[in-house]
Amino acid sequence: MGRILTVSTIAFVLIFGQNGLTQDPHSKASAPPDTTVHFQSEKHFKSVRQLTFGGDNAEAYFSFDNSKIVFQATNPAWNVSCDQIYFSELSNFAPARVSTGKGRTTCAYFLPGDSTVLYASTHIGSTECPPKPAPRADHKYVWALYDSFDIFVADLKGNIVRQLTETPGYDAEATVSPTGDKIVFTSTRNGDIDLYTMNIDGSDVRQITNELGYDGGAFFSQDGKQLVFRASRPKSEDEISTYKTLLSQGLVMPTNMEIMICNVDGTGLKQVTKLGGANWAPYFSPDGKRVIFSSNHVSKGYHFNLWMCDLDGTHLEQISFDPIFDAFPVFSRDGKRLVFSSNRNNGGSHDTNLFLAEWK
Repeated sequence: MGRILTVSTIAFVLIFGQNGLTQDPHSKASAPPDTTVHFQSEKHFKSVRQLTFGGDNAEAYFSFDNSKIVFQATNPAWNVSCDQIYFSELSNFAPARVSTGKGRTTCAYFLPGDSTVLYASTHIGSTECPPKPAPRADHKYVWALYDSFDIFVADLKGNIVRQLTETPGYDAEATVSPTGDKIVFTSTRNGDIDLYTMNIDGSDVRQITNELGYDGGAFFSQDGKQLVFRASRPKSEDEISTYKTLLSQGLVMPTNMEIMICNVDGTGLKQVTKLGGANWAPYFSPDGKRVIFSSNHVSKGYHFNLWMCDLDGTHLEQISFDPIFDAFPVFSRDGKRLVFSSNRNNGGSHDTNLFLAEWK
């Protein structure tokens, strides 16, 4: 779970590939030369390639061998009106659906061997798409923590081969250690929103965080020894009351979050950023010495860019310069590429697409 914007789509014609998997026949198209794809100030991007063209595409993660990505998408033109999971080879980009097409899904990640992926889905609770939170009278933005989310493993043909969580409450936001032995995920099983780890087979579940507030969107360092994640820490009576009231309604307000790191067992907890606003979608740099993340700390509104800093919050550097929205930055395992989501080059629509940058 990690969506900031809900976006509209453009029309595509669908065909159905082998094994009943939905494919986008236009996904091989390349973006025309356009400075709105690669901004001049983006000095760490040697080149930028647009992967998707229309809809709401986000949370793209590399396979262990760096040849594929898995991501979630909503696109009515694909007959997908509620987030579903897709994967594709990067050399021949043609997304195929691996989720059931039922309920809502989120946060997919490759497991070791690249023949299976895990993702969270609400389809056990209901085959229908759960409703989005109703607009609030105070106009504040909230995320839904659907208690029907559980974590599943599927093969690349879309067959569910294992269910990893069955505990009542929200279980989602799962990612896999580069060392291939652990999964970290977010759960409300203890009455708050905390991080947990488990083995690849779902065994040995351990609670990692225990402070009041939302802890989520965690990723492992390359050596599997640390976690980086986003967190809220309500302090005042009003903040605590608001947080608890929303949590009782299955909601969280992600407008005040900072980046945290800790050891994989929860010890050594440190706050990385102290920027204010929403700082989220963090990911370790390939050498483990820096963190890249999305932030609106300059605008405090819906304008998000990618930033990097050292693990102590110093040497803050702006990485992306789209005037609307950049988020979900993830490095390939060899550190040569960065995939991210952006509103750039969408023709003035609300489409959020995936982009692949060569990193320098």
